[in-house]
Amino acid sequence: MRLHESFIRTAKRHEKKTAIIDRATGQRVTYKNALIRALILADKLKASDEGFIGIMVPTSAGCIYAILAVLVSGRTPVMINYSTGAAENCREAQRRLAFRTILTSRALLGRIGCPELDGMVCLEDMAAGVSALDKIRGAFRASMSADRIVGRLPKGDDEQNAVILFTSGSEKQPKAVPLTHANISSNLEAFGHILDFGPDDILLANLPLFHVFGLTVDCWLPLDRGMTIVTYPNPLEFKSICTAVKEEGVTVMVGTPAFLYGYLQKSEPGDFKTVRLMITGADKCPESLRRGWWEKHHVILYEGYGTTETSPVVSVNTPQHNRPGSVGRAIPGVQVRLERYDTGEECAVNEIGKVLVKGPNVMKGYFDDFETTSMHLRNGWYDTGDMGYMDQDGYLWHVGRLRRFLKVGGEMVSLVKVEDTLERLLPSDCECCVVEVPDALRGARIVAAVTQKVDERALLVGMGETLPHIALPKQFVVVPDLPKMSSGKLDFRRITEIVRDMVQDRT
Repeated sequence: MRLHESFIRTAKRHEKKTAIIDRATGQRVTYKNALIRALILADKLKASDEGFIGIMVPTSAGCIYAILAVLVSGRTPVMINYSTGAAENCREAQRRLAFRTILTSRALLGRIGCPELDGMVCLEDMAAGVSALDKIRGAFRASMSADRIVGRLPKGDDEQNAVILFTSGSEKQPKAVPLTHANISSNLEAFGHILDFGPDDILLANLPLFHVFGLTVDCWLPLDRGMTIVTYPNPLEFKSICTAVKEEGVTVMVGTPAFLYGYLQKSEPGDFKTVRLMITGADKCPESLRRGWWEKHHVILYEGYGTTETSPVVSVNTPQHNRPGSVGRAIPGVQVRLERYDTGEECAVNEIGKVLVKGPNVMKGYFDDFETTSMHLRNGWYDTGDMGYMDQDGYLWHVGRLRRFLKVGGEMVSLVKVEDTLERLLPSDCECCVVEVPDALRGARIVAAVTQKVDERALLVGMGETLPHIALPKQFVVVPDLPKMSSGKLDFRRITEIVRDMVQDRT
């Protein structure tokens, strides 16, 4: 079943239930009204070109309506990152996918300083153009049975593309990733089964919906399960989000470690007393963060792992099966293979290798990029570019990107492991990122970027108790604000550029 068809059936079952609480606008919308608004907007899109329609709207009721309406109209949404270089991202998406129309918000354009580009259509203008007759027609369609509404939709099947997303670009240029309805639906069914979500849950949606973590978990999961969605457009407004969680009685939260650290710091005891399930992913979860949430709020952080190309969830810890430090067991229907990076042979238990994934959640290939697709997809297995190992009980342990391994003296050094070791010795308010810097004599050396001045000698002594000498940083540099992606992940590419420039200036 296609995602928008599933939403229609959910909306008909839960017509009077609150679907969306938009904290930015104060809207409280029932499932029936959400369906009406999506149908009205879909009619307005009939005049647009066939194929793709871009969406550049913050996480909100309006963004959810836009996604639904584009699909109901028979087109495919292209989610555009507005957090950095919005105008450039719009033009690049239009060029690569050959489309014109982009749904956006005039309020957003003003806030981020983005000019109104050719092809942009502002949702405020579309809302102002909705007539009384449009509302009557939308309400009439929504009053039909689910079968009749679905039967009048443009024909298609679940192998059609449900969305085009772009990878984060934290290490290289973003790639265009088409995900089908079947990809996302299979992911919802698999992880939804082991984590037991239902209509009584209230989910905080504050991740950007141009990121796969936000789109699948903050948008499609609650719409599929009849949950109430509490939207908030800016995940960095830590105190306001703590207030929203408390006032709306949120029961389910997902977030990146960077965001969850902010909420922990700005929260008061009792703010998260209604939260029964908190899941973190997209970046490694420090032990100090897990400990902090338990000590302050008695909330357990369940860590998971996924990628844009896998819709996204590959594995996750659950209340029934939780091994802190790991990223959990593979979800039902998904296979994980650990492969030796040099020979391609399958790894033994606890042996580090490349992480390969196979299952119905895996994309068919990158958009219009046969070469990159052939490098990452082989015989149905997707090469994630990540490194990890599987323990004897089937828990996956993520140890970093292959690109974040450095060969020193014939040995492979994990920069992530160096970071983890350093992190345990740093003050709780100090962040770090370890990068590789070219060295004319050694070929490469390890440099640690930290957000405040530290006692380097003491840190090296402490790190030397668990790391070999070749893995110790040769230099420390202070970068007060480590750049992050909109998802909250560290921007390794930008940090590496900054560190290399700083080191070069000192030589």
